[in-house]
Amino acid sequence: MFGYIIINKGDMKFKEFDIYHSYYCGLCQALKSRFGRTGQISLSYDMTFLVMLLSSLYEPETEVGEIKCAAHPFEKHTIRTNGFSFYGADMNLLFTYYKCRDDWEDEHKFTRLAYGKMLKKAYRNICARYGKKAKRMESLMRELSAQEKKNNQDVDQMAGIFGDIMGEIMAVREDEWHDSLKTMGVYLGKFIYLMDAYEDIEEDARGGRYNPLIKRFNDPDFEEEVKTILTMIMAGCCKEFEKLPVIENVEILRNILYSGVWYRYEMVRQKREEELRKEKERSSRGVENARSV
Repeated sequence: MFGYIIINKGDMKFKEFDIYHSYYCGLCQALKSRFGRTGQISLSYDMTFLVMLLSSLYEPETEVGEIKCAAHPFEKHTIRTNGFSFYGADMNLLFTYYKCRDDWEDEHKFTRLAYGKMLKKAYRNICARYGKKAKRMESLMRELSAQEKKNNQDVDQMAGIFGDIMGEIMAVREDEWHDSLKTMGVYLGKFIYLMDAYEDIEEDARGGRYNPLIKRFNDPDFEEEVKTILTMIMAGCCKEFEKLPVIENVEILRNILYSGVWYRYEMVRQKREEELRKEKERSSRGVENARSV
């Protein structure tokens, strides 16, 4: 998966982190229960947010327990599971399958081809389980792939297609909260798509791979333009979130939406600024050396 919808651990209380981690472990166990070790490998923080959001909104009966696992073999840790844990597991695997397929088509990564084949039976079962929702997501993924092959540089259109996919995932039920959840999903999908393009742009440029930000990368205002777009997207997402009657775990969810989502962005931006600074220093030394000759 992508790993952009995460917590800011530094701004979180110990108790809040333990609760968040229990949902993460619950999703892990749901993946194992549904798809075995093969599915468990696809575990992501992005879907942990979805499970926690839906659990906090709908307040289903949640089983709380303690287990030991391969990741924590020496001590028991708390897990929380409910129906949304299994929904998150299904959506997590569906996305992972799509990612494997795209990585094979775009970069011919044999490891992704092999993993995708291992997930194919589970993928078919999920498609059968969710019917129209899965078909809509499949259609949108194919449209996204087709536009990428055309080298479509319309950032808003490309991010919007991925946003619609996330909107389908988050709008789990046809009820009074459907529209807000779907709109939240659209904004989060746009944010994830643009963040992925922003982080990978240099590697994509070197490898000759598609990236919707390629033509903007050398613009002097590139960094500020990207930050402005991402900020506007998350502002819209947070506005929709605040419409929902979420009380339980609301501070954890706000930690993710208002702070955690920016963690990877800040890391990438700081790394680029440091590399640019070093490049300027090397260039300056080169000029000085040339003058001294």
